[in-house]
Amino acid sequence: MGQQEKVATSLAGAVSEEISASLTAVDAELARRYPGDPGTRQPVHTVYVPGDVFTAGTLRSWGDQALKALDEHAPDAASFAAVLGIPEDLAAPVHDRVRAKLSREPVEDLRIDFEDGYGPRPDAEEDEAAARAARLVSEAYGNGTAAPYMGIRMKCMEAAVRDRGIRTTDIFLTGLMQAGGLPDGLILTLPKVTYPEQVTAFVRLLEAFEEAHGLPSGRLGFEIQIETSQSILAADGTAAVARMIDASRGRATGLHYGTFDYSACVGVSAAYQASDHPAADHAKAVMQVAAAGTGVRVSDGSTNVLPVGPTHRVHEAWRLHYGLTRRALARAYYQGWDMHPGHLPTRYAAVYTFYREGLEQAAARLAAYVAKAGGDVMDEPATAKALSGYLLRGIDCGALDTAEVARLTGLTRADLDAFALPRRGGLTVTAP
Repeated sequence: MGQQEKVATSLAGAVSEEISASLTAVDAELARRYPGDPGTRQPVHTVYVPGDVFTAGTLRSWGDQALKALDEHAPDAASFAAVLGIPEDLAAPVHDRVRAKLSREPVEDLRIDFEDGYGPRPDAEEDEAAARAARLVSEAYGNGTAAPYMGIRMKCMEAAVRDRGIRTTDIFLTGLMQAGGLPDGLILTLPKVTYPEQVTAFVRLLEAFEEAHGLPSGRLGFEIQIETSQSILAADGTAAVARMIDASRGRATGLHYGTFDYSACVGVSAAYQASDHPAADHAKAVMQVAAAGTGVRVSDGSTNVLPVGPTHRVHEAWRLHYGLTRRALARAYYQGWDMHPGHLPTRYAAVYTFYREGLEQAAARLAAYVAKAGGDVMDEPATAKALSGYLLRGIDCGALDTAEVARLTGLTRADLDAFALPRRGGLTVTAP
């Protein structure tokens, strides 16, 4: 071992204690504001269906329509891969998994829409639709036909529609409670948020509902839709979206980019309103930085180019949607919106290709990190966290199998969770 070094210090222990005491408030603030990722499954998309269109058969209908589109416009793995440019070695695995997903779980997250997709209606009509939505959602969770996540998008907190949005939220949540309680996968979406005070107002609404029903404080969370320029840059020059997260008091679960409302707000011409416009990239980058470490997840928006009509038109729309989804994934926006059943094949094709093409490299890097085997990349704990998160997301959406990941990495699901969430319970595997 060689000669043992003599260790000497110059500072009294009181110095360290004094420094720690001076940072106590900062430590508490860091823990409150930046708790890290919640470690729960994030859906790869959100599907919006108007409140008057949603039925008990909507989810299965979307899956069946998506499968029909595949049968009609790309009936086998080779033709589907040729349309989208999927590598030959991934054509069959991706195609098979896409079809299996559409048969088993076509929609991961459903939002019953009472905002733009529903529009203004007589109060009695919206009352009935909200009560019906609650009954159908409760029944779906009860009989096993629900999507993993379901909920509503109510009207916003602006003066003209505020009372209507509050009433619809109340009717929907009350209906769920009367039908047996709030499902675990419940998600609410608050649209067109412009000022943090609107978030504060919605928090008060949820607090009042929890109090009325004896629910634990914080039981109800919600997503914030970013659809206005003021939500990105406030009048005083600050990033309003960061203040919105703080105003949610820990209830915000996501930030969703509204492609077309935001684009119109900053003056983008209709023909150029898309999720890859520079204005969209700027907004989402600000959202991403504001949300980092808070446990709030960022979602991309949608495309309004629908895969309908003759085969060549469908293929054009598929290529566009596939490319936008792949672009978003590379930028760490792991969720987006889908507005039509024909978007489901390319949503899952893009997601599955993204995870399957990087599987072996990610697994090898993580295995080498655990074994301290080195290699041509010097990875750090933060990279191990990212690699584990990548593999976990692939497993959760069906792109990867737990068994194949375990075979390639030597790690269990619990091991991957420990690497992905090192601040929540510590690592269960040895790491440098």
